[in-house]
Amino acid sequence: MPPTDHDPSRLVHIALITAAAARNLDEDLPPLEQALRALPSVQISVVNWDDPEADWSRFDVALLRSAWDYSQRLGEFLSWAARAAGLTRLLNPLAVVRWNTDKHYLHDLARAGIATVPSEFIEPGQDAGAALDVFIAMHCSAGAGSKELEFVVKPAIGAGSRDAQRYGQSERTAALAHVARLLDARRSVLLQPYLDRVDEHGETALIFFSGHFSHAIRKGPLLRRGEGPTDALFAEEQITARKPSDDELRVATRTLGAIPFAKPLLYARVDLIHDADGAPRVLELELTEPSLFFAHADGSAARFAEEVRAAASRTPA
Repeated sequence: MPPTDHDPSRLVHIALITAAAARNLDEDLPPLEQALRALPSVQISVVNWDDPEADWSRFDVALLRSAWDYSQRLGEFLSWAARAAGLTRLLNPLAVVRWNTDKHYLHDLARAGIATVPSEFIEPGQDAGAALDVFIAMHCSAGAGSKELEFVVKPAIGAGSRDAQRYGQSERTAALAHVARLLDARRSVLLQPYLDRVDEHGETALIFFSGHFSHAIRKGPLLRRGEGPTDALFAEEQITARKPSDDELRVATRTLGAIPFAKPLLYARVDLIHDADGAPRVLELELTEPSLFFAHADGSAARFAEEVRAAASRTPA
């Protein structure tokens, strides 16, 4: 049922959802917990999503924050999300989580006219070598006369750059072995050309609360030739505050408008990189468990806490 106006006087109980492996790594969790505890009529619990003792019905909201192991246990995670959504208000909602945890959503965005990083998928059962050769030929043709094509191999269901690696065209054998390893594990594979402007400009991640732009950060380049994919929960990132350009803000706002679900969502992060012409393209749209980088924007944790409190206070119609 859709929510109605919130009652600011009602005590609300909010679960901040994490994972055992991420609980001490989530730099957003302490400032968000502090900001929520500073609000009146709010009770907070930090809960692992797979805690078998958790009673989800006692929470007004279950707020996904750092369930960063979901990509390694997706079936289990989505089953949990469905159970929790039946007992409390899951944010972001279950349908959004199901859609956003699989990067096939990039095709949905592209079909909606959003400028995305070109993305091709190889599915289990396909001829991996033939599909990789078609991808290389397509993008070599598009970039004729340029230096060696570089591209990225990553799982369609993944987080934190885990299992992602950058290759050159001359490293086809190694790239194919990576693709085959993922396919053998029954994982769809995402291929994207490596847009090398990221080496200088980095990524721009724009964060929105309830549909309104809050702040942005710069991520330094993560993937380097010759380095294997990280085995950690997520790759180490170099983060600084950034003011987005008008073009970046425009693309990010259009991307939120193309989400095929009721809007606005409580939180969203749009990750952009620039193509060879300097135009921003969507690399990822993070609607499930993104870092929100409160440390790089004064007051952002407090602003988000207010939005969470309002969402938790709304009563069903």
